[in-house]
Amino acid sequence: MEVDGMTGAAPVTRPAAPAGEPVHALLADGTTVSIRPTTPQDLDGLNAMFAALSPESVRMRFFASGAAAGRSAAERLCEPHPDRIALVVSVRRGEAEEIVGEGEAWRLRADADAAEVGFTVADRLRGRGIGTLLLEHLADAARALGIRTFVAETLSENLAMKRVIASAGLHHSATFEHGSTVFHEIDLTEDDAYLEVVADREFTGSAASLEPLFRPRGVAVVGVGRRPGGVGRAILDHLLAAEFDRPLFAVNPHADEIAGVPCARSIELLPDRIELAVLAVPPEALVEAAIACGRHGIRALTAVTSSVPKSVGTTLKAVCRRYGMRLVGPNGLGVASFGTDISMDATFGPHTPLGGTAGVGVQSGGVGIAILDHLSRLGIGAGSFASLGDKADVSGNDLLAWWARDPATELVLLHLESFGNPRKFARYARRVARTKPVLAVMAGRSAAGSRAAASHTSAAITPGITREALYRQAGVIATRSVAELVEAAALLRTGLLPTGRRVAVVSNAGGTGVLAADACAEAGLTVPEFSDALRERLSALLRPAAACGNPVDAGAGANGAALRDAVETVASSGEADAVLLLLVPTALAELSPTLAVDARTGAMPVVAVLVDQAAGVETVMGADGRFLPCYGDAETAVRALSHACDYAEWLRRPGGEVPQLPGVRSRDAARLVSLFLAAHPEGGWLPPDRAADLLACYGIRCARLVLAADEQTAVTAAAVWDGPVAMKAYWPELVHKSDVGGVLLGLSGPEEVRAGWRRLHERFGGQLAGVVVQEMAPDGIELLAGVDDDAVFGPLVAFGTGGTATDLAADRAYRLAPLTGADADELVHSTRAARMLAGFRGRPGGDVAAVRDALSRLALLAAEQTCVTEAEINPLIATPNGVTAADFRIRVEPRTQTDPYLRRLR
Repeated sequence: MEVDGMTGAAPVTRPAAPAGEPVHALLADGTTVSIRPTTPQDLDGLNAMFAALSPESVRMRFFASGAAAGRSAAERLCEPHPDRIALVVSVRRGEAEEIVGEGEAWRLRADADAAEVGFTVADRLRGRGIGTLLLEHLADAARALGIRTFVAETLSENLAMKRVIASAGLHHSATFEHGSTVFHEIDLTEDDAYLEVVADREFTGSAASLEPLFRPRGVAVVGVGRRPGGVGRAILDHLLAAEFDRPLFAVNPHADEIAGVPCARSIELLPDRIELAVLAVPPEALVEAAIACGRHGIRALTAVTSSVPKSVGTTLKAVCRRYGMRLVGPNGLGVASFGTDISMDATFGPHTPLGGTAGVGVQSGGVGIAILDHLSRLGIGAGSFASLGDKADVSGNDLLAWWARDPATELVLLHLESFGNPRKFARYARRVARTKPVLAVMAGRSAAGSRAAASHTSAAITPGITREALYRQAGVIATRSVAELVEAAALLRTGLLPTGRRVAVVSNAGGTGVLAADACAEAGLTVPEFSDALRERLSALLRPAAACGNPVDAGAGANGAALRDAVETVASSGEADAVLLLLVPTALAELSPTLAVDARTGAMPVVAVLVDQAAGVETVMGADGRFLPCYGDAETAVRALSHACDYAEWLRRPGGEVPQLPGVRSRDAARLVSLFLAAHPEGGWLPPDRAADLLACYGIRCARLVLAADEQTAVTAAAVWDGPVAMKAYWPELVHKSDVGGVLLGLSGPEEVRAGWRRLHERFGGQLAGVVVQEMAPDGIELLAGVDDDAVFGPLVAFGTGGTATDLAADRAYRLAPLTGADADELVHSTRAARMLAGFRGRPGGDVAAVRDALSRLALLAAEQTCVTEAEINPLIATPNGVTAADFRIRVEPRTQTDPYLRRLR
């Protein structure tokens, strides 16, 4: 991959960007590479790479021939320059690091937001994605310096460079000059289309890197005892019980064979075909074993060692990065994989799980055992399983990439106590959920649960409300227990989804039907009254005394045939989207839940309930071989059906794209924040006028204001606007101005303004840092819109009822920034404020589109201006003609900006 020799304007001096730490990323084939800024010590490595280039590659890169061009470029790259970004990509070859790619970008001139870009990839590694990876990381570093555009000059026959630019996902154009030279212009804006292309590449690399974990050519268990007992021996026994038919070795310095399995005295003596090593060694031996595996060429590790100190886990990850190994654990149960070509159970659970179609990822080994047992009992089984433990390396994001590319995986079950990159998780989960259901246990919903999860997994505490917002946006079906997770999975596994929330309840006992109808209402499902025509058809099928409304009570004497006919009649009526069939055993008729399976209902889900069933859910098979779940009570069945309805509704939502918002001035906003932090290095609350300016940069209309430092300024400001004004006390720490009498409304004329000024000064004295004089906002619906920067999840957007009673109303919903159009719409409609916006009790409503737009703009502000840690607009006044921010607070703090979507390993 070659670009021109950087033949642009002479560089000018600007403040240097801070040197970045090395990061690691995956190539398309799963190879781990390191990306870092160049240093003077890279001269020999760069010279070696340039010297190995073919003459044609040298000509493409430097528009010249001979070794001198490469030597000159190597020297240039190794000399720090304040106006150049220079990166190298390296891979490990044995114990040595080999530079296999370089890239640089020069700012064209002092006041330019464009830079000239060029890069090279070693001839022997072309076609593996190094060029696009370099371009992504160069673009990320350039954006941090305010560079918005790359330009590149190439020879017209440089097809490799054209492919890199075309496949990068960034908007670009090309112009020709003199027939042999092409000038490329690349817009560095990250839009949704670009992020999807980047996600595609990361899915490919992550899935390829997990191939040795879930489809290894051979497995070694390190730390196996010669006698039964112990974790290592249990894992070896499980591999044998699962009839793992690929090369299998134990590692024990005192044995040549254990349980009929050949044993190596050390890791170094293992055969080369071993790709996965299971480490069941004490914590103090873990790093040494991992180093030996890396030197031996093993590609994946799962560490089941428990009670591993954080420092050991950090070192263990560094070892895996150094040698390009993927790691599951430590502090996990192990991994398992089942398919037509493999049966591998490298766990130490009580039983070998049933192979099947579910992908299962957990942080808790105990939760993993429970889920696998349930899936085995229900006949669903697991296709792949990973107990992530402390998640030193492989995370839920990696597993999602594997399951997305695995056609055998039909549904995904997760138990995650922490998130390394929540915004990337949301994007990845959304992609997977479009093609297969993704379910998760909401671990750590309470404060006590969050503390326990953090202690359990060495992770940051993750508030339940942010986790719920994350799952909802991503289309993940959030459940509150393992039992609820499995109950929902049993229904979703059928692939039958309701097209709406209307439920027909059919039973042979009226009381159970009533309870089921109540459960539906509480779960947000409807039990509509049937039409007269449907009632008549049902009456003709059932005994004369049957109740044929909804619920349908067929009576204790109804047999299976009658109930089946009733279910089929309701299903074909168009008056329901799902059928809930409740069966109560009686001496008058022998009933089986298989009648729900055998009923001819097309694609409509029929959920059976057998009230004397001990288990919460079982699986029944009909005459045609179809499997359907049967539940033990109506509440459990309704809960599963409600999850299926939520998922079906999410699938019907418009595509999740972040809207392109006109009138956004991101650079002006960044400059405003930078100037404030330059004057206040520790950060703080923006003054009201600066906060209004920042909101205005994102097109959020604020009621006009002036922060007055003296009485005459207040009078002069009030005279600018026609009509009365509001006056508000201001000092940075003041939150609830109304609570302390710091708001005066409807002041008209100079005398009232002077009196208001004096009243506030008498009340607050030296506390006042100024008085806000503001035009009166229009009458309308008072809303709250805010952003809080969560330590784990990033900016969280809040919306609900506003005004002075906002805390009392407790009417708030949350989503993670940035918001897609569908996210913003759902955020508005998931609160009681939506009823007021629609018009309530004769009061005029509000402009819902304008509210959605304001929320999207606030979310974009938080996503782009990462130094904004807290923002609140309360009230945001909504009228039929738009919205106005009447009062607002914004806090900023110094922090390093990182791109959550940049391809890199944690």
